[in-house]
Amino acid sequence: MVKITFLGAGSTVFARNVLGDCMCTPSLCQAEIALYDIDANRLEESEIILKAINKNVNLSRAQIKTYLGVEQRKEALRNADFVINAIQVGGYDPCTIMDFEIPKKYGLRQTIGDTLGIGGIMRGLRTIPVMRDFARDMEEVCPDTLFLNYTNPMAILTGYMQRYTKIRTVGLCHSVQVCSETLLKGLDMEDKLEGRSELIAGINHMSWLLEIRDRDGKDLYPEIKERALKKNAGEKHNDMVRYEYIKHLGYYCTESSEHNAEYNPFFIKSKYPELIERFNIPLDEYPRRCIKQIEGWENEKNNILQNGKITHERSHEYASYIMEAVVTNQPIKIGGNVLNTGLIDNLPADSCVEVPCLVDARGIHPCHVGRLPVQLAAMNMTNVNVQLMAIEAAHTKKRENIYQAAMLDPHTCAELSIDDIVAMCDELIEAHGEYMKDYL
Repeated sequence: MVKITFLGAGSTVFARNVLGDCMCTPSLCQAEIALYDIDANRLEESEIILKAINKNVNLSRAQIKTYLGVEQRKEALRNADFVINAIQVGGYDPCTIMDFEIPKKYGLRQTIGDTLGIGGIMRGLRTIPVMRDFARDMEEVCPDTLFLNYTNPMAILTGYMQRYTKIRTVGLCHSVQVCSETLLKGLDMEDKLEGRSELIAGINHMSWLLEIRDRDGKDLYPEIKERALKKNAGEKHNDMVRYEYIKHLGYYCTESSEHNAEYNPFFIKSKYPELIERFNIPLDEYPRRCIKQIEGWENEKNNILQNGKITHERSHEYASYIMEAVVTNQPIKIGGNVLNTGLIDNLPADSCVEVPCLVDARGIHPCHVGRLPVQLAAMNMTNVNVQLMAIEAAHTKKRENIYQAAMLDPHTCAELSIDDIVAMCDELIEAHGEYMKDYL
């Protein structure tokens, strides 16, 4: 019997999607599913919803068990064939609040703060110790498992696991699957969706749509560039940053404009506040989403459950398709975050890159992409520098490496002096307390 362990099962909506997908998959529908979390209430809510899906969609064929707290973690992991990671260390309150409010005091504004920037660095550093503990447990009780990481900051966490643990790890994101579809729909080119082909590669949240062709093999980029330029010159919309990438870099990017607005020094600038309105950039977007989700959770939970009548259709999330390919040895292609073992020639060997991967019974097989266009590799490198330095900080446990990671961040260093960067890092480390005990 296949065993699937879900770490952070209190992420109810995501657990519903991924594990509901498994219940809709013939080779996985009778799996043992181990739900693990440290929050008893959220774990119970996820259990109720998943058991309802199991009953309504799967004739109760999956075996669902719950495991609460660190004391039960090893048993949750024991003999797991697949481990899915969706934890959020520190939660919205207190950690996310601190990640946004303390930098504001220094004049540093963010939109999402979970991937790069000072918010991404701090989130990575408080999450790695927990994942390090996961790895130690897995090395003991399920050493051959395949670890599917969905937690951000993706490249920092996945990169750490790939370099400093023995666990087979791939990082998975939602944005690769919907990249070209979002672009074509946004430009009123829906007629080009069916039969299209594409190539996407780079780093997580900044992978590039390198090629996109219609069913007849025609390059769609000339039309895309013309339409994107025209749309950005008109009324405001929610994807203006990525269309500006197309204008100046020549290519579209996988992750949303609100994310990419803070991955560079171009858009969020205190000296040019008019850019925020011009490019429709939603500052403090992630805290706003968190507040809305927390306030509306009870209603959302009841709507999801539908008085126990909840159903599910398989989503576009990669996890169930990966597990199915491994179990059945029927190969599939995904976009995965893996160590750069000669895959992208002009990015560093120790970076975590996002490239096409083949999946079969032997696991994940990344594909060689070659060289990215120079300007795209250069953009990626501004982010890779921060990722590698944050991983170094987690490995060495040196506070000075945290300073260096923040100093290398393109948005942070464009706004703050070195002295302010150091002071901000010190204040954040102190405020995070036990979460940053390695650096106190």
